[in-house]
Amino acid sequence: MRILLTGGAGFLGSHLCEYLLDQDHEVIVMDNLLTGNVDNLGHLFGRDGFTFINHDVINYIYDQGHLDYVLHFASPASPDDYMRYPIRTMKVGAHGTHNALGVARAKKAKFFLASTSESYGDPLVHPQPETYWGNVNPIGTRGVYDEAKRFAEAMTMAYHRESGIDTRIIRIFNTYGPRMRKKDGRAIPNFINQALEGEPLTVWGDGSQTRSVCYVSDLVDGIYKLMHADYHEPVNIGNPAEEISMKDLATKILKMTESKSEIVFKPNAQIGDDPKVRQPDITLARKLLGWEPKVSPDEGLRWTIEWFKNN
Repeated sequence: MRILLTGGAGFLGSHLCEYLLDQDHEVIVMDNLLTGNVDNLGHLFGRDGFTFINHDVINYIYDQGHLDYVLHFASPASPDDYMRYPIRTMKVGAHGTHNALGVARAKKAKFFLASTSESYGDPLVHPQPETYWGNVNPIGTRGVYDEAKRFAEAMTMAYHRESGIDTRIIRIFNTYGPRMRKKDGRAIPNFINQALEGEPLTVWGDGSQTRSVCYVSDLVDGIYKLMHADYHEPVNIGNPAEEISMKDLATKILKMTESKSEIVFKPNAQIGDDPKVRQPDITLARKLLGWEPKVSPDEGLRWTIEWFKNN
Protein backbone atom coordinates (compact mmCIF):
# COMPACT_ATOMS: atom_id res chain seq x y z
CA MET A 1 0.00 0.00 0.00
CA ARG A 2 0.94 3.65 -0.38
CA ILE A 3 0.22 5.26 3.00
CA LEU A 4 0.14 8.87 4.23
CA LEU A 5 1.00 9.02 7.94
CA THR A 6 0.48 12.34 9.70
CA GLY A 7 2.43 12.87 12.91
CA GLY A 8 4.93 10.23 11.87
CA ALA A 9 7.94 11.91 13.51
CA GLY A 10 6.50 11.43 16.99
CA PHE A 11 7.30 8.60 19.39
CA LEU A 12 4.43 6.36 18.29
CA GLY A 13 4.34 7.51 14.67
CA SER A 14 7.99 6.66 14.11
CA HIS A 15 7.53 3.10 15.38
CA LEU A 16 4.44 2.69 13.19
CA CYS A 17 6.29 4.05 10.15
CA GLU A 18 9.14 1.59 10.67
CA TYR A 19 6.70 -1.31 11.04
CA LEU A 20 4.81 -0.38 7.85
CA LEU A 21 8.05 -0.16 5.87
CA ASP A 22 9.01 -3.59 7.20
CA GLN A 23 5.73 -4.86 5.70
CA ASP A 24 6.87 -3.50 2.30
CA HIS A 25 4.45 -0.57 2.23
CA GLU A 26 5.36 2.88 0.94
CA VAL A 27 5.03 5.53 3.68
CA ILE A 28 4.84 9.30 3.32
CA VAL A 29 5.35 10.89 6.73
CA MET A 30 3.88 14.35 7.19
CA ASP A 31 4.86 16.25 10.35
CA ASN A 32 5.49 19.88 11.31
CA LEU A 33 7.85 18.79 14.13
CA LEU A 34 6.00 20.81 16.79
CA THR A 35 6.33 17.90 19.22
CA GLY A 36 7.84 15.29 16.89
CA ASN A 37 11.54 14.88 16.20
CA VAL A 38 13.04 14.12 12.80
CA ASP A 39 15.79 12.17 14.61
CA ASN A 40 13.15 9.52 15.35
CA LEU A 41 13.14 8.85 11.60
CA GLY A 42 16.85 9.33 10.95
CA HIS A 43 17.50 5.63 10.39
CA LEU A 44 14.76 5.54 7.73
CA PHE A 45 16.07 8.29 5.43
CA GLY A 46 17.34 6.78 2.22
CA ARG A 47 15.26 3.66 2.68
CA ASP A 48 13.14 2.56 -0.28
CA GLY A 49 9.51 3.59 0.10
CA PHE A 50 10.09 6.31 2.72
CA THR A 51 9.36 10.01 2.22
CA PHE A 52 9.30 12.82 4.79
CA ILE A 53 7.36 16.07 4.27
CA ASN A 54 7.56 18.95 6.76
CA HIS A 55 3.98 20.22 6.74
CA ASP A 56 1.35 21.31 9.24
CA VAL A 57 -1.86 19.38 8.56
CA ILE A 58 -3.90 22.30 9.88
CA ASN A 59 -3.25 23.58 6.34
CA TYR A 60 -4.48 21.98 3.13
CA ILE A 61 -2.95 18.55 2.44
CA TYR A 62 -1.83 17.75 -1.10
CA ASP A 63 -0.31 14.58 -2.50
CA GLN A 64 0.13 14.03 -6.23
CA GLY A 65 0.09 10.22 -6.18
CA HIS A 66 -2.55 7.66 -5.31
CA LEU A 67 -3.12 6.75 -1.66
CA ASP A 68 -4.46 3.52 -0.23
CA TYR A 69 -4.57 4.70 3.39
CA VAL A 70 -4.43 7.92 5.40
CA LEU A 71 -3.33 7.39 9.01
CA HIS A 72 -4.03 10.53 11.06
CA PHE A 73 -1.74 10.51 14.10
CA ALA A 74 -0.82 14.21 14.21
CA SER A 75 -1.44 15.86 17.59
CA PRO A 76 0.33 16.88 20.76
CA ALA A 77 -0.24 13.90 23.04
CA SER A 78 1.26 14.59 26.48
CA PRO A 79 -0.32 16.90 29.07
CA ASP A 80 2.74 19.17 28.97
CA ASP A 81 2.37 19.54 25.20
CA TYR A 82 -1.34 20.17 24.90
CA MET A 83 -1.32 22.55 27.86
CA ARG A 84 1.56 24.44 26.19
CA TYR A 85 -0.18 24.42 22.80
CA PRO A 86 -3.91 24.39 23.58
CA ILE A 87 -5.13 26.16 20.45
CA ARG A 88 -2.88 24.18 18.10
CA THR A 89 -4.10 20.99 19.78
CA MET A 90 -7.71 21.90 19.07
CA LYS A 91 -6.89 22.98 15.52
CA VAL A 92 -5.16 19.72 14.63
CA GLY A 93 -8.12 17.80 16.06
CA ALA A 94 -10.56 19.88 14.02
CA HIS A 95 -8.89 21.35 10.89
CA GLY A 96 -6.21 18.66 10.75
CA THR A 97 -8.75 15.85 10.89
CA HIS A 98 -10.93 17.64 8.32
CA ASN A 99 -7.99 18.00 5.92
CA ALA A 100 -6.87 14.40 6.43
CA LEU A 101 -10.39 13.14 5.77
CA GLY A 102 -10.57 15.40 2.74
CA VAL A 103 -7.49 13.90 1.12
CA ALA A 104 -8.74 10.39 1.97
CA ARG A 105 -12.03 11.16 0.22
CA ALA A 106 -10.30 12.70 -2.80
CA LYS A 107 -7.97 9.70 -3.17
CA LYS A 108 -10.67 7.12 -2.35
CA ALA A 109 -8.37 5.92 0.43
CA LYS A 110 -9.17 4.28 3.73
CA PHE A 111 -8.89 6.52 6.80
CA PHE A 112 -7.54 5.68 10.25
CA LEU A 113 -7.96 8.03 13.22
CA ALA A 114 -5.68 7.83 16.24
CA SER A 115 -7.97 8.77 19.11
CA THR A 116 -7.30 8.34 22.80
CA SER A 117 -8.46 6.89 26.09
CA GLU A 118 -8.69 10.52 27.20
CA SER A 119 -12.02 10.62 25.35
CA TYR A 120 -13.35 8.84 28.46
CA GLY A 121 -12.18 11.71 30.70
CA ASP A 122 -12.14 10.93 34.43
CA PRO A 123 -14.19 7.76 34.05
CA LEU A 124 -17.09 6.70 36.26
CA VAL A 125 -17.01 3.23 34.67
CA HIS A 126 -14.02 0.95 35.24
CA PRO A 127 -12.50 -0.58 33.18
CA GLN A 128 -13.60 1.49 30.19
CA PRO A 129 -15.44 -0.22 27.28
CA GLU A 130 -16.02 1.47 23.94
CA THR A 131 -19.72 1.82 24.79
CA TYR A 132 -18.91 4.21 27.67
CA TRP A 133 -19.53 7.84 26.63
CA GLY A 134 -17.12 9.35 29.12
CA ASN A 135 -16.94 11.97 31.85
CA VAL A 136 -15.10 14.96 30.37
CA ASN A 137 -14.76 18.52 31.62
CA PRO A 138 -14.96 20.50 28.35
CA ILE A 139 -13.57 23.71 29.90
CA GLY A 140 -10.80 22.16 32.00
CA THR A 141 -7.14 22.39 31.01
CA ARG A 142 -7.26 18.84 29.62
CA GLY A 143 -10.44 19.61 27.69
CA VAL A 144 -8.47 20.96 24.73
CA TYR A 145 -7.11 17.46 24.06
CA ASP A 146 -10.11 15.44 25.20
CA GLU A 147 -12.61 17.43 23.17
CA ALA A 148 -10.33 17.71 20.13
CA LYS A 149 -10.19 13.92 19.94
CA ARG A 150 -13.90 13.51 20.62
CA PHE A 151 -14.64 16.00 17.84
CA ALA A 152 -12.24 14.14 15.54
CA GLU A 153 -14.12 10.89 16.24
CA ALA A 154 -17.46 12.58 15.49
CA MET A 155 -16.13 14.04 12.23
CA THR A 156 -14.66 10.70 11.19
CA MET A 157 -18.00 8.97 11.69
CA ALA A 158 -19.80 11.80 9.87
CA TYR A 159 -17.57 11.34 6.82
CA HIS A 160 -18.11 7.58 7.01
CA ARG A 161 -21.89 7.94 7.11
CA GLU A 162 -22.29 10.78 4.61
CA SER A 163 -19.42 10.18 2.18
CA GLY A 164 -18.93 6.46 2.58
CA ILE A 165 -15.25 6.72 3.53
CA ASP A 166 -13.90 3.42 4.85
CA THR A 167 -12.82 4.50 8.34
CA ARG A 168 -11.19 3.06 11.48
CA ILE A 169 -10.90 4.63 14.94
CA ILE A 170 -8.48 3.46 17.63
CA ARG A 171 -8.63 4.65 21.23
CA ILE A 172 -5.04 4.43 22.42
CA PHE A 173 -4.38 3.80 26.10
CA ASN A 174 -1.14 4.71 27.90
CA THR A 175 1.77 3.57 25.76
CA TYR A 176 5.52 3.72 26.38
CA GLY A 177 8.83 2.65 24.89
CA PRO A 178 12.00 3.90 23.16
CA ARG A 179 12.02 7.33 21.46
CA MET A 180 9.90 9.03 24.08
CA ARG A 181 11.33 12.44 24.92
CA LYS A 182 13.21 12.90 28.19
CA LYS A 183 10.85 15.69 29.19
CA ASP A 184 7.77 14.27 27.53
CA GLY A 185 5.53 15.12 30.46
CA ARG A 186 4.11 11.61 30.81
CA ALA A 187 4.84 9.48 33.85
CA ILE A 188 7.17 6.78 32.51
CA PRO A 189 9.70 8.97 30.64
CA ASN A 190 9.57 11.53 33.45
CA PHE A 191 10.25 8.94 36.14
CA ILE A 192 13.00 7.18 34.17
CA ASN A 193 14.76 10.43 33.29
CA GLN A 194 14.55 11.74 36.85
CA ALA A 195 15.81 8.44 38.28
CA LEU A 196 18.78 8.27 35.88
CA GLU A 197 19.67 11.92 36.54
CA GLY A 198 19.48 11.46 40.31
CA GLU A 199 16.61 13.93 40.58
CA PRO A 200 13.50 13.52 42.76
CA LEU A 201 10.67 11.65 41.04
CA THR A 202 7.65 13.96 40.80
CA VAL A 203 4.31 12.32 41.65
CA TRP A 204 1.17 14.41 41.40
CA GLY A 205 -1.32 14.32 44.28
CA ASP A 206 -0.98 11.32 46.58
CA GLY A 207 0.01 9.03 43.73
CA SER A 208 -3.07 6.82 44.06
CA GLN A 209 -4.26 7.48 40.48
CA THR A 210 -3.78 4.37 38.35
CA ARG A 211 -2.79 3.57 34.77
CA SER A 212 -2.46 0.45 32.64
CA VAL A 213 0.56 0.70 30.35
CA CYS A 214 1.15 -0.89 26.94
CA TYR A 215 4.53 -1.38 25.27
CA VAL A 216 4.78 0.31 21.89
CA SER A 217 5.36 -2.87 19.83
CA ASP A 218 2.10 -4.35 21.12
CA LEU A 219 0.22 -1.16 20.27
CA VAL A 220 1.65 -1.05 16.73
CA ASP A 221 0.62 -4.67 16.21
CA GLY A 222 -2.92 -3.76 17.29
CA ILE A 223 -2.96 -0.77 14.94
CA TYR A 224 -1.94 -2.92 11.99
CA LYS A 225 -4.57 -5.54 12.77
CA LEU A 226 -7.25 -2.85 13.04
CA MET A 227 -6.16 -1.37 9.68
CA HIS A 228 -7.18 -4.67 8.08
CA ALA A 229 -10.42 -5.20 10.03
CA ASP A 230 -13.86 -4.42 8.62
CA TYR A 231 -15.04 -2.30 11.53
CA HIS A 232 -15.70 1.45 11.71
CA GLU A 233 -16.50 2.36 15.32
CA PRO A 234 -13.87 2.95 18.04
CA VAL A 235 -11.71 0.08 19.33
CA ASN A 236 -9.69 0.20 22.55
CA ILE A 237 -6.05 -0.87 22.27
CA GLY A 238 -4.03 -1.05 25.48
CA ASN A 239 -2.75 -3.44 28.10
CA PRO A 240 -5.21 -4.03 30.96
CA ALA A 241 -2.74 -6.20 32.90
CA GLU A 242 -1.17 -5.00 36.13
CA GLU A 243 -3.00 -1.71 36.59
CA ILE A 244 -0.60 0.28 38.76
CA SER A 245 -0.72 3.45 40.85
CA MET A 246 1.65 6.28 40.02
CA LYS A 247 3.31 5.96 43.43
CA ASP A 248 3.95 2.25 42.84
CA LEU A 249 5.17 2.90 39.30
CA ALA A 250 7.68 5.45 40.57
CA THR A 251 8.85 2.98 43.22
CA LYS A 252 9.22 0.23 40.59
CA ILE A 253 11.31 2.47 38.33
CA LEU A 254 13.53 3.52 41.22
CA LYS A 255 14.23 -0.15 41.92
CA MET A 256 14.80 -1.09 38.27
CA THR A 257 17.22 1.81 37.69
CA GLU A 258 18.94 1.27 41.07
CA SER A 259 18.52 4.99 41.63
CA LYS A 260 19.02 6.74 44.98
CA SER A 261 16.44 9.39 44.09
CA GLU A 262 13.47 10.11 46.31
CA ILE A 263 9.79 10.46 45.48
CA VAL A 264 8.24 13.89 46.00
CA PHE A 265 4.53 14.65 45.92
CA LYS A 266 3.14 17.84 44.37
CA PRO A 267 -0.42 19.24 44.33
CA ASN A 268 -2.60 17.53 41.75
CA ALA A 269 -4.24 20.82 40.80
CA GLN A 270 -1.19 21.71 38.71
CA ILE A 271 -2.13 19.19 36.02
CA GLY A 272 -5.88 19.73 35.84
CA ASP A 273 -8.48 16.97 35.74
CA ASP A 274 -6.08 14.06 36.15
CA PRO A 275 -8.11 10.82 35.72
CA LYS A 276 -8.18 8.76 38.90
CA VAL A 277 -8.24 5.44 37.03
CA ARG A 278 -7.50 4.26 33.52
CA GLN A 279 -7.79 0.68 32.29
CA PRO A 280 -8.99 -0.55 28.89
CA ASP A 281 -11.65 -3.15 28.37
CA ILE A 282 -10.15 -4.93 25.34
CA THR A 283 -12.90 -7.51 24.89
CA LEU A 284 -13.72 -6.07 21.46
CA ALA A 285 -10.08 -6.09 20.29
CA ARG A 286 -9.69 -9.70 21.40
CA LYS A 287 -12.85 -10.77 19.56
CA LEU A 288 -12.52 -8.59 16.45
CA LEU A 289 -8.76 -8.66 15.91
CA GLY A 290 -7.56 -11.68 17.82
CA TRP A 291 -5.20 -9.19 19.46
CA GLU A 292 -3.60 -9.55 22.87
CA PRO A 293 -0.67 -7.61 24.36
CA LYS A 294 2.42 -9.82 24.71
CA VAL A 295 5.01 -7.65 26.48
CA SER A 296 4.79 -7.56 30.28
CA PRO A 297 5.19 -4.17 31.98
CA ASP A 298 8.44 -5.25 33.66
CA GLU A 299 9.94 -6.46 30.38
CA GLY A 300 8.91 -3.32 28.50
CA LEU A 301 10.21 -1.07 31.27
CA ARG A 302 13.60 -2.82 31.19
CA TRP A 303 13.90 -2.20 27.44
CA THR A 304 12.76 1.41 27.82
CA ILE A 305 15.17 2.13 30.68
CA GLU A 306 18.03 0.65 28.64
CA TRP A 307 17.14 2.91 25.71
CA PHE A 308 17.15 5.99 27.96
CA LYS A 309 20.54 4.99 29.37
CA ASN A 310 22.00 4.72 25.87
CA ASN A 311 20.42 7.89 24.51
